[in-house]
Amino acid sequence: MEMDHWIVVGTIVVLTGRWLTQLWLGRLNARYVRAHAAEVPAPFRHCIDPSAYGRSVEYTLAVLRFNRLQDTVTLLVTLALLFSGVLPWTFHAWVGAWGDSTGSLAAWLVAIGLVVSMLNWPLAWYDQFRLEERFGFNTTTARTWWLDRGKGILLGVTLGYLLLVLILKIVRLAGPVWWIWAFGCVVAFQALMMVLAPALILPLFNKFSPLSEGPLKERLLALARRVGFAAHSIEVMDGSRRSRHSNAFFTGLGRFRKIVLFDTLIEQLNDEELEAVLAHEIGHFKLRHVLKIMAGSMAGILVAFWIIARLAGQPSFYHAFGFEPGTIEPALLLFSLLSGPVLFWFSPVLHYWSRRYEYQADAFAARSIGRVEPLVQALRKLHQENLSNLTPHPCYSRFYYSHPTLTEREQALAGIACISSGQKSEQEPPAPRAAPASP
Repeated sequence: MEMDHWIVVGTIVVLTGRWLTQLWLGRLNARYVRAHAAEVPAPFRHCIDPSAYGRSVEYTLAVLRFNRLQDTVTLLVTLALLFSGVLPWTFHAWVGAWGDSTGSLAAWLVAIGLVVSMLNWPLAWYDQFRLEERFGFNTTTARTWWLDRGKGILLGVTLGYLLLVLILKIVRLAGPVWWIWAFGCVVAFQALMMVLAPALILPLFNKFSPLSEGPLKERLLALARRVGFAAHSIEVMDGSRRSRHSNAFFTGLGRFRKIVLFDTLIEQLNDEELEAVLAHEIGHFKLRHVLKIMAGSMAGILVAFWIIARLAGQPSFYHAFGFEPGTIEPALLLFSLLSGPVLFWFSPVLHYWSRRYEYQADAFAARSIGRVEPLVQALRKLHQENLSNLTPHPCYSRFYYSHPTLTEREQALAGIACISSGQKSEQEPPAPRAAPASP
């Protein structure tokens, strides 16, 4: 009982500690943003419209208020799920009604995951049709919103159920080393999805059409050839159907790889700027960032299964949350609920590496097109169009920003410009920093 008690206390400390830290970081960032709200930061006064900057301040503060509500609801829901007894009650009721076969228990896990996901729908609705609508970003309809969730449920239930059945069968057949075989199974599943998703899954949610023939397509294909990036096609996605936010990415493997541009991105940037953005995305691939991220993800999956295997052998862990030991399913569910709060504390380290990759991809883009100005102009336009926060607090940035701030990226690109122009530079392009330069 003593160990059970400490597990409960530790879990509550981790959950409430994350929530208190989130509140503190949000308030810290809000005060910092308000302190710089009077005028556009000095480096951008000649290129960022003051009215757009004022809107970005309003948007940032509104998002912070919404995040505070969302974090609080998440804490309460998680505490209720873990300590109200509802999870062990549903487990026993499910087994009593449907048995303890792998198919039945996989269905229980999928059902719990579906319910937890649906609990977030009211906040997701508010975010889309109130917050994003207020600032002019929302372009979706209620019908599309519900259709997206319906399709997501069908895909998640079908694919999730099949994968869980396979994992649970592995647990029963492979013995103590089941976690190694389960890891291999998940990795193979992810690889399969990378091949199938571009052709079968993404088109269920968005329309993809070939980029029209013309100077832009010729420019982008010439860039791909110049840097040795083999692309099967360049396609435009109807991102404007849901939001005015913009993006670009590539998807698929091998000869099925294709470049995807949001239609909103094409509207916001000129051809030269689009080339710079695409060069940045290609940089992630050419510099093996994608492979490194995939390797890190696979290592994380392996560690996760190892931890689950260890937890499944600890009766105190089960008793702390009202379950009886002997089955793996409660350990899988509890880990899924607790992993997020634990990983929150590692986010500064993960974001450090992510920001480092962004600097490297920026440098690759600048070298590929021979100038830094197109990428700088593209970043400025995208920050203005998306009402991005130009002055985040350094601590907040460390926990929440996977990309450097605009100030940081421009400073790094300025260093590259000095080196490429033959001017004397005291140092290499700056390493990632979380703190934005003072305006």
